[in-house]
Amino acid sequence: MSSIEVVAKLLSDSVIASSSKLAEKSLRELEPQDGFGLTLLHVVAAENLPISTRLAGALFFKNFLKRKWVDENGNHLLPASNVDLIKKEIIPLMISLPANLQIQIGEAISIIADSDFPAGWPNFLDDLVSRLSPNDMALNKGVLIVAHSIFKRWRPLFRSDELFLEIKLVLDKFTVPFLSLLESVDKQIQANQNNQEQLELLFDVLLVLVKLYYDFNCQDIPEFFEDNLKTGMGILYTYLGYSNPLLEDADDTEHASIITKVKSAIQEVVQLYTTRYDDLFGPMVNGFIEITWSLLTSMSEEPKYDILVSKSLAFLTAVSRNPKYFEMFNSQEAMNQLTEQVILPNVTLRESDIELFEDDPIEYIRRDLEGSDTDTRRRACTDFLNELKEKNEGLVTSTFLEYMKKFFEQYQANPNEFWKYKDLYVFLFTTLAITGNVTSSGVTATNPQLNVVEFFTTQIIPDLTGSVPHNILKVDAIKFIYVFRNQLSKAQLIEILPLLANFLTSDEYVVYTYAAVTIERILSIRESPTSPNPIFKKEDISSSADILLRNLLALIMKQGNVPEKLAENEFLMKAIFRVLQTAEDTIESSFPELLNQLIGIITIIGRNPSNPRFSHYTFESVGCLLKYISTQSLVPLIDLMMPCFLNILSEDIQEFVAYVFQLISFGIEKGGAVPESAKQLAQPILSPSVWDLKGNVPAVTRLLKDMIIYDGSIFQDLVPVLGVFQRLIASKAYEVHGFDLLEAIILHIDMTRLQPYLKQIAVLLLQRLQNSKTERYVKKLVVFFSLVSLKLGGDFTVQFVDTVQDGIFPQIWNSFILPTLPTLGNLLDRKIALLGVTKIITESAMFSNKYPQLMAPTFDSVIKTVTSEDVANFKSDFVDFDNMEEIATFGSSFSKLNVVGEKPSDPLPEINLTNDVKTFVGQSISKYVNAQGAAFSSSILPHLSQESQNGLGQLINSS
Repeated sequence: MSSIEVVAKLLSDSVIASSSKLAEKSLRELEPQDGFGLTLLHVVAAENLPISTRLAGALFFKNFLKRKWVDENGNHLLPASNVDLIKKEIIPLMISLPANLQIQIGEAISIIADSDFPAGWPNFLDDLVSRLSPNDMALNKGVLIVAHSIFKRWRPLFRSDELFLEIKLVLDKFTVPFLSLLESVDKQIQANQNNQEQLELLFDVLLVLVKLYYDFNCQDIPEFFEDNLKTGMGILYTYLGYSNPLLEDADDTEHASIITKVKSAIQEVVQLYTTRYDDLFGPMVNGFIEITWSLLTSMSEEPKYDILVSKSLAFLTAVSRNPKYFEMFNSQEAMNQLTEQVILPNVTLRESDIELFEDDPIEYIRRDLEGSDTDTRRRACTDFLNELKEKNEGLVTSTFLEYMKKFFEQYQANPNEFWKYKDLYVFLFTTLAITGNVTSSGVTATNPQLNVVEFFTTQIIPDLTGSVPHNILKVDAIKFIYVFRNQLSKAQLIEILPLLANFLTSDEYVVYTYAAVTIERILSIRESPTSPNPIFKKEDISSSADILLRNLLALIMKQGNVPEKLAENEFLMKAIFRVLQTAEDTIESSFPELLNQLIGIITIIGRNPSNPRFSHYTFESVGCLLKYISTQSLVPLIDLMMPCFLNILSEDIQEFVAYVFQLISFGIEKGGAVPESAKQLAQPILSPSVWDLKGNVPAVTRLLKDMIIYDGSIFQDLVPVLGVFQRLIASKAYEVHGFDLLEAIILHIDMTRLQPYLKQIAVLLLQRLQNSKTERYVKKLVVFFSLVSLKLGGDFTVQFVDTVQDGIFPQIWNSFILPTLPTLGNLLDRKIALLGVTKIITESAMFSNKYPQLMAPTFDSVIKTVTSEDVANFKSDFVDFDNMEEIATFGSSFSKLNVVGEKPSDPLPEINLTNDVKTFVGQSISKYVNAQGAAFSSSILPHLSQESQNGLGQLINSS
C-alpha cells in the first residue's frame, strides 16, 4: 500500500467509533514521517475517496498543523521542504474543494498565516490576487474564501503597528481587484435575473465579498474605502433591498437563503460603519435605517429569517446609541410604532419556539440562557430595548406597561387560549426591570419604576406552586428567579429552594434543567461582588443535599448509556458540583456511593467525550468529594477511583488525562503521602509522550512534584526526572513549570544523591538566561535563588552559580537579580525574593567575604524595594473562578479543576505578604547592622544612596 492508501485507511477507521482510538493513535505515530502533512493534503484532494474520509483528513491536517507547524518561539517544526510544499499546494487545493472541506482547510491556512504571513509567506498575496478572474466565479469564490480565512483574523486583534503594516500590505494589493470584482458581480447579477444557477454562484461570491468588506474595515477605515464610500456602500444598499423568488425556497422555513445570508452580512458592515465611522457614513445612515425598517416590518416569523432580524436590530441598536439618531425614536408616536411593528412581533412566542421547546429542549435552553442566544430575535430585541431604555427610561417603561396591562387582561380572560400573553408579560417585565448588564452573578440594578419583589409575589409564585396552561410558563417563573436572584432575600430563596427541588422530579426536560440551573446559581450567590464567601453555608442545605444529588444524578442516568446523550446536559452536572461544594462534609457518609456513581458516568462518557463542560463538572464533583472527605477516609476513596483513572491513562483518553493527574495530585497533597495505587504511575509519567500534549503539562508537573515531595525514593534514577526539567526549562511556554519542578527537586531530594547533577542544572539555567531569556524567566530565576537561599542558606546559592564558572556570580547578581527585585509584582514572589535576598546579605559568609563589592548595591536594592509605597501594582492570588469564562471546548489548553486547585507554596506562611515582610526585613537588617557596628558604617553605609540611607533609618526605627 502507498502512504496515501495507508493514511486514507486509518482516516476511514477514525470515523468509526469502535476503531477510532486505535486509528488516531496510529496516525499520530505517522506524524514524524517526512511528508506526512502533504500526504494528508493529497487524501483531502482525492476525489475517489469517500467524503467522510476526506473530511477526517482535513480535520486531522488542521489539528496536525496546530501541533506541528511552529513551536512557541515561532520556529517551524517540519522540514523546510515540507513547509514550502504545503504552502505551495494548499491554496490551489482549497480553491477546488467542496464547501465543507474548504472550511477546515481554510482554518488550516489561518494557522499557517498566524506564524508565516506576511514575512514568511511573501508570495501569498500575489499568488492569490493573480488567480482572480473576471469571468470564472467558481474560481473567484475559492480564492476569496482563502483570503477571508486569513484576513478575518484581524477582527478581534488589538491595534498595533505590526497589525496595521500587515493590513496596509494587503490593502495595497487587494483593494483595487476587490472593488472591481464587487462591481462586476453586481453587474452580472443584474444581467442574470432569470438564471438561477448563475445567480446562486454570484450570490455565493457576493457573500464572501461582503465578509471581506468587513475584514478590510474592521480596524480602521482605509483611505481606499473612504474614497469609494458611495460606490461600495451603494452596492451594499442595493442588495439589502434585493429580492428574487428564484433564490428563495418558499417551502423551507428553517434555513436562511443565500440572499438572507448576504443581507445579514451587509447589516454587520453597516453596523460597523455606524458605530466606528459615523463622521463619514452619517449622510447615508438614514437610507439604511429606512430600508432596515422596511425589512423588519416585512419579514415573516419563520426561523430562516432569525439571523437577519437580529442583525437588523443590532444595526438599529447601534443607531440608537448615537444621540442625533435616537431623536427619531424619542417620541410617543415613534415608540408606539417601534413597539407594535418591530419589537412585539419579534418577542412573541412562535410555533417554531414551542416546537423547539418540545423537540430539542437542550437547544432551547442554550438559546434562552443569558448570553447564549446572540442571534435570536428576543435577544436582539432585548438589546435594542435596553438601549432605548437607557436613553429615556420613563418613556419606554410607560409605553410598554400600557401594552403589558392589555396582555395580562387577555391572559386572565382565557388562560388556556391566551397563555402566550402571560409569557410575553413576564418577558417584557423582566427586560424592563433590568438596568445595565446582566453578569454571571445576576442583575445588580433594577428599574425604580418597577417592583421586582411585588411582581415575584403576585405573578411568579402562583405559577411556581399552581398549575399552568403550558410548561413554558413554569419555565418563565423559574427563569425569573434565576434572573432576579440577587433582588430576593436569603429567607425568600430558602423558601424557593424546595419548590425548585420538586421540579427535579418533573418529566419535562426544560423545566427540570432550568430548576437545576437556578439552584446552582442561587448556591453561587456571594455575600458581595468581591467576596469569595457564598451566602449559603453548608448548614443551610445539609438536610436537602442528599435528595438534591439523588434527583440530579437520576436525571443524568435517565438518558441511558450512550455517551453523547448522557453528557448532553452539562447544567445538571454543574448543579451537582455546586451542591457538593456547598454541602461540604455534611454528607460525607454518602461520598463512597456518590463517587461510584460519578465514576460510572466517567466510564460511560470516556467512550466518546463529547461535551467538555459536562466532563469538566464531573471531575470537579469528584474533586469536591476528595476535598471534603476526612483524611482518615481519603485513601479508601482514592483506591475506589484509581482503577477508572488508570484505565483512562492506559486508554489515553486525552480529554480526561489532565483531570486525572490533578485529582491524584490533590489526594497526595491532602494525605501527605503517595498511595500505593498511585506509585505505579511514577515511571509512565516520565515518558516523553505524556509531555507532548500541552494541556497535560501543568497537571503532570504537579503530580511529578508531589511524588518527589512526599516520597522521593520512588525515583531511584534521577536522570529521567532531570530530563523532564531540562525539557521544561528550555521552553518559553513551560519555563514556569520547569522552575516549579526544580524547586521540588532541589528542596526535597537528598543532596548527596543530587550533588553529581548540580553543576549541569546550573549550566542549563544560565544557558537559558544567556540565549533566550524572557522577563518571566528572569523573575522566576530570582524567586528560585531566593527560595533556595531561604531553605538551604545563601552560601548554597553562591556555590551553585559559581560551579558553572568560578567568579561568575557577581555578573548574574548585578545583571539580573538586583534589577529584577523591585519589579516583582506578585505579592508572594516579592515576599520570597525580599526575604531570600535579605538572608543572603545578612547571613551568608561566602557572599560577604567572596564578593564584598555586592553588599552595598544589594542593601540599596532591598531597602528601596521594601520601603516602596507602590503596593498598588502588586497583586494577590485570589481569582474569582465562578465569573471566569467556562471551558467551552476540548483542546490543547490546560483545563484547571478549581476545587482542587494547587495552592502557591509559601515557605514562610507565618509572615504576612505585606506588612510583616517589611518588619522581617527591618529586623534582619537591624540585627546585622548592630552586629557589624563600625564595619557596616565604614564599608557599606557610605555607598548607599541618600534614599536608601533614609529608608534604612526608617526600617531600623520601626523594627
